[in-house]
Amino acid sequence: MESGRESPRQLADGPTEKCGVVGIALADRAVARPLYYSLYALQHRGQESAGIVTHDGFQQHSHVEMGLVGDAFTAADLESLNGSTGIGHVRYPTEGSINACCAQPFSVSFKSGSLGLSHNGNLVNATEIRDELANLGHAFTSDGDTEVIAHDIARNLLDEDLIRAVKHTMERIHGSYSLTIMHDDVVLGVRDPQGNRPLCLGKLDDGYVLASESVVIDTLDGELIRDVRPGELIVLNGDGSGYDSYQLISNDHTAHCFFEHVYFARPDSVIDDSLVYEVRRTLGGKLWEESGIETDVVLPVPDSGRAFASGYADAANETTADGEPRAKDDAGVEFAEGLMKNRYVGRTFIMPTQDERERAVRLKLNPIKSTIEGKTVTIIDDSIVRGTTSNQLVRLLKDAGAEEVHMRVGSPPIVAPCYMGINMATRDELIAANKSVDEIRQEIGADSLAYLSIDAIAESLDSERHDLCLGCVTGEYPFDIDGETADRAVERPVIGEKQPFAADD
Repeated sequence: MESGRESPRQLADGPTEKCGVVGIALADRAVARPLYYSLYALQHRGQESAGIVTHDGFQQHSHVEMGLVGDAFTAADLESLNGSTGIGHVRYPTEGSINACCAQPFSVSFKSGSLGLSHNGNLVNATEIRDELANLGHAFTSDGDTEVIAHDIARNLLDEDLIRAVKHTMERIHGSYSLTIMHDDVVLGVRDPQGNRPLCLGKLDDGYVLASESVVIDTLDGELIRDVRPGELIVLNGDGSGYDSYQLISNDHTAHCFFEHVYFARPDSVIDDSLVYEVRRTLGGKLWEESGIETDVVLPVPDSGRAFASGYADAANETTADGEPRAKDDAGVEFAEGLMKNRYVGRTFIMPTQDERERAVRLKLNPIKSTIEGKTVTIIDDSIVRGTTSNQLVRLLKDAGAEEVHMRVGSPPIVAPCYMGINMATRDELIAANKSVDEIRQEIGADSLAYLSIDAIAESLDSERHDLCLGCVTGEYPFDIDGETADRAVERPVIGEKQPFAADD
């Protein structure tokens, strides 16, 4: 960490974004600007750094900088990124330092060519593999797990073809990942065997694109083909004419991150065949079914609470809190915007004193008193992590004249940390780890508090519970993690040991 600089993960109350990856292969035009636009579309997934690596058929070109996409690249930078194939990355750090050495894509040159790699996720056995590779003579320049993956693939490429090299690395690394890789001018996409991190494939007029979210494909005026399957490798043809698919590891069960739909992904993205916006509206409707309360108005916490609140209000206007059909002359529950967000205050806004931290919510959110004053209010948020923002929001609404403030949350209580690429804080910092729902209600000052159930999450995602990663809300993880409980509801393959290829591989 740079001297005198506060980490954004210390300042954010909610879960902080992971990373966004993209890879593009075009027929005969420069790829730098399409990659640049793609990173803009993924900016919500990471604001720490941004980078692009391209290849012109002869050599690799790279530009990686700290900061937002618009600050990281100039027109001259984009002009220097020659070639029609490339990969890109936006980063919010979950492992590794907050400085330029961990920014991505990570690039390495070796005897078999050049390699660029962008990673969204988190490995739980990176230290073990790093130590092994260091003992074999590999020199590391960062403390991030992305460099570990790159070095392992590079070592495999000394003796194997590209497909086998990637497969052997997948069999060694343990954790969550979606990768876009560039070996010389060939672009690849890889999704971890349990599909924990999202990755999709799209068709452009003159090529193909791999990206963390489908909004990238929309931005480039392309067509979504499908999600990359868990354990699948996609290789884009260098001339943009097509792609090849290799199912390198097969798994009977997935471990999709439900928080992608609850919080991280843009609402206009399609992830694992579901439009995020509609999933959030469905979750909001189930929140009313499970814990609806009759109040004058329903307010979203902007921006991620908006779709939840819309679904909640629509359900509330169909049935009463008791589940009975609402009478035609019953006005029901009003959905309204009661909090206006200052969009120019980012997560890294520095608040040096506790008093300023407590006042920061007034800088980010300002109440519309006419919507709130003299009314009973239900406020809808996507999650509660530490609880400090929730406390301030309740106080803000009561100061604005709300007679009652009831909070409803579109996810279950977060009781354990995430090891799969989300910065959710430690157990000591998680308000639900050691408090009951009523104790949390008292701490945040709400008149009532209710969370969505895990079953409602699974039903809304049309998924079985054991096909979702629920570690943060159950304390049981789909991966073996030292000191934590593994979810043994289903058999999952042990990843992390290099296996030999079968004769027909």
